[in-house]
Amino acid sequence: MNLVNLVGVIAPQVARVVVSDDASPCTSDGLFRDLLEHSNVEVIRHDQNAGVARGLNDGLATATSSGSTWLLTVDQDSMVDDSLVSSLLQRAENRIASGEQLGALGVEVVADASGEMRYPLIDDGESASTHEVIQTGTLWNAAALTQIGGFDETLGMDAVDAAACLSLRRAGFRIGVATGLRIDHAIGESRMISVGGKQVMVTGHSPQRRASMLRNRLRLFPSEFAESPLHALRTVRRVLVNQTVGLMLEEQRWEKAKGSIRGLRSRRSR
Repeated sequence: MNLVNLVGVIAPQVARVVVSDDASPCTSDGLFRDLLEHSNVEVIRHDQNAGVARGLNDGLATATSSGSTWLLTVDQDSMVDDSLVSSLLQRAENRIASGEQLGALGVEVVADASGEMRYPLIDDGESASTHEVIQTGTLWNAAALTQIGGFDETLGMDAVDAAACLSLRRAGFRIGVATGLRIDHAIGESRMISVGGKQVMVTGHSPQRRASMLRNRLRLFPSEFAESPLHALRTVRRVLVNQTVGLMLEEQRWEKAKGSIRGLRSRRSR
């Protein structure tokens, strides 16, 4: 998936696009020149890597300073269609007009080459909602995000979106799901396997990412459990299954096992 193509699809749909470069060694001046051909694109380049939360907060700062109500966040390895923004905005505005305290609205389906990821829906007789959504392809209520302090930059890369959703729920906001909408997104080097009759996504993440994923999920667990025991337990189960199955089937098993141990140790040392 190509960043220039992604921006080319999104730019005509929104007032402004912020591209935050987290000190990536893969970017070039030529790439940014291509992006800046769109008059409403701003590129922010950072000298040191700090994780996705800072980039998301770059977008939030621009949204709030310009008086925008909504912030759409999208990863560079995602792709959307040319009607996604209008569809999400219409759904979000309708829900707000009905009196719903909507903190975020994610698409129903995140499609990876290995298969589709769907959120477990909360059955409450109202518009579809869930406990958390991943940030790519999600429309965020800018005022609500500002109220909770934005995205937690201490988390670095992993569970940043989960932490934001948790804070929004604790502040009384709902995490909505826009049924029927989808995006394409590359989730690591993932593939789907069958475990106990259920499909499980093995992501192929590096040892460093495995440590970060486990550490941050365990860090959030006490607050998640206090807010929703079912969701907290379901999340930890999913993470542990992914880690275990990955160690059985992926390459660099010993290095990834050590990454998982580092994640456990760093959590216990807090």
